[in-house]
Amino acid sequence: MIDLYMLTSPNVQKIFLMLEECALPYNPIKVDVWAGEQFKPEFLKINPNAKVPAIVDRDGPGGAPYTVFESGAILMYLAEKSGKFLPADIRKKYDVLQWMMIQMTSIGPTFGQVVHFKTFAPKGNDYSLSRYSSEMKRLYELLEKRLGEAPYLGGAEYSIADIATFPWTRSHDNFGVKWEDNPNLARWFNAISERPAVKKALDIIGKITSTRDTASEDDKDRMFNRGKYARA
Repeated sequence: MIDLYMLTSPNVQKIFLMLEECALPYNPIKVDVWAGEQFKPEFLKINPNAKVPAIVDRDGPGGAPYTVFESGAILMYLAEKSGKFLPADIRKKYDVLQWMMIQMTSIGPTFGQVVHFKTFAPKGNDYSLSRYSSEMKRLYELLEKRLGEAPYLGGAEYSIADIATFPWTRSHDNFGVKWEDNPNLARWFNAISERPAVKKALDIIGKITSTRDTASEDDKDRMFNRGKYARA
């Protein structure tokens, strides 16, 4: 059994998708980051970086419990544990990992900043929003080009590169990226959306609640390391 410490962010969604795709038994444990639960001492023992997702595999290497945090590392761990969605062939493996790293180092941080400056930042951040929005659209162009060359991001087969990236593209309409203008992305997105494991995972995620909409300004300041929580 795998304990999944989670809420609803795209990084958490990746792990729900992977666990369902691999048919690995798991126990979702909610960590309401908007209420500051990620800073509790018991969670910091699991992830000292105070973020979700994190997992504890009760049947880890050698049969002993093993903890993994950071969504990319979790995907790689689960791929090796299950023998799925990460090729053994060295060339194919690194084709997958390169595209997963684009999600980890570019798509996730950039799209996250767009959401932050569009939704949570005070007025007067036009430059920041414009900068990240422009980079977001460039990255969508990169994905569209790649998916015109191969069925999936890592090549011919569905992989952890797709599992990592798919959740970050679910809100494309909200940011002015239309699938009718991106036929390769549309084909890829729709194919993944129809996978039974993906449907099951998204149904589970859709039922998870948090205090995001009722979070106080202090909760938000703590979440974003601003105000009295800023390291200035």
